[in-house]
Amino acid sequence: MRLARIAHPDGVAFVAVDGPDGTAQRAREIRDHPFGPPEFTGRSWPLADLRLLSPILPSKVVALGRNYRDHAAELGNPVPTTPLIFLKPSTTVIGPGAPIRLPASSNRVDFEGELAVVIGRPCRDVKADDAASVIRGYTVANDVTARDQQKADGQFTRGKGYDTFCPLGPWIETDLDPADLRVTTELDGEVKQDGTTADMVFSVGEIVEFVSGIITLLPGDVLLTGTPAGVGPMVAGQTVSVTVEGIGTLTNPTRPR
Repeated sequence: MRLARIAHPDGVAFVAVDGPDGTAQRAREIRDHPFGPPEFTGRSWPLADLRLLSPILPSKVVALGRNYRDHAAELGNPVPTTPLIFLKPSTTVIGPGAPIRLPASSNRVDFEGELAVVIGRPCRDVKADDAASVIRGYTVANDVTARDQQKADGQFTRGKGYDTFCPLGPWIETDLDPADLRVTTELDGEVKQDGTTADMVFSVGEIVEFVSGIITLLPGDVLLTGTPAGVGPMVAGQTVSVTVEGIGTLTNPTRPR
């Protein structure tokens, strides 16, 4: 099932997206929230007539650094022996089509295409083998990074924390095996990243176990699983698209802040 959040003529709603990819898809309105078996209102719209928002508004985004060996190598960093985590504020989250705002204070803002995990119920101290029981589904993310500021600060908060620095979408895919999914990023149509989740240092289950052993996770919280090699800078006016196999494509333009 594909779960999305949309703007419609009467406001905002969670929906289930039905039908093959393309203009024939319809969005069926969910009565309350997207966690658990959905109850539908009976209203629906052609997806092509709607604006997709970020599929969820998390209380927090917990991200992994250097979870692909080739990405760690390209930045001259060691591969972590335990997951290297950091937080992105909830205000970094935007949806498909919304502009990534590039701050004038940074000389280099990078794209980082990633698989994102969406938590489905409150949990803590989850074992890796039980991780699937607390996951609602998966979506596509772009862990936008002011690389110069990340390096200058020696930690991630400023460089990762600007408003608009966490595009998510286009929807949450609930039926997916995350073990070996192709992750690609295109900048103005040119492929820059092309990797697979099979190359992650820490699996989705291991990430859930590690993070939930530190932080209580709530429904809608998002875990970013790291990015493959090929990260690079964006400038205002360019368009970045991240595709994760089995989910879809997340596209955002870049604009000056």
